[in-house]
Amino acid sequence: MNLQQLQAQTQLIIRQRIRLMVNQYEVHSALGDGTEGELLAFAQQKRMAFKEQVTLYTDDTKQVPVLGFKARQVLDLGATYDIVDANGTALGLFRKDFKKSLLRSTWHVEQPGVGMATGQERNATVAILRRFVDSLSWLPYHFDFTIEGQLAFSVVKKWGLRDKYVVDIHHPGLDRRVVIAMAVGLDALQSR
Repeated sequence: MNLQQLQAQTQLIIRQRIRLMVNQYEVHSALGDGTEGELLAFAQQKRMAFKEQVTLYTDDTKQVPVLGFKARQVLDLGATYDIVDANGTALGLFRKDFKKSLLRSTWHVEQPGVGMATGQERNATVAILRRFVDSLSWLPYHFDFTIEGQLAFSVVKKWGLRDKYVVDIHHPGLDRRVVIAMAVGLDALQSR
């Protein structure tokens, strides 16, 4: 993954691969017509880990890691996840706001030099339905993340057999690796 090329992206497409016992994700650039472009990263959630952990690699051979996120605590309803690059250098963090998430999922993402982005499900009615009607947990969701009232990025889950997310990035200063970690985290961690 070329960092300069990645930082130029304003839209990403993330697809979940259907696998037993493990979550895997493909992160693609988006072409001008909204279709998938080249593979930018491949993510796999660590199996049977005491602390939730997801590592992103350059591709599905899983030979070259590029970033990852890991929970600070073993079990915490409002766990904080540290985002690091391949060398272990901190890129930022994200955490679920447990209290606000009781009715409408809310996440906070922090990146040094940019500040905190707060993301919340766009549609309160769908958020409540997804919580209280188990058979509707498949409903798509839409998260808008704002910094000081301005839209920073959004993650929209699309209908389909496999989970597909379109990520639109509006804030030019956001590290795309932080955005990717949060978008993958939404799928991997949302039901926790």
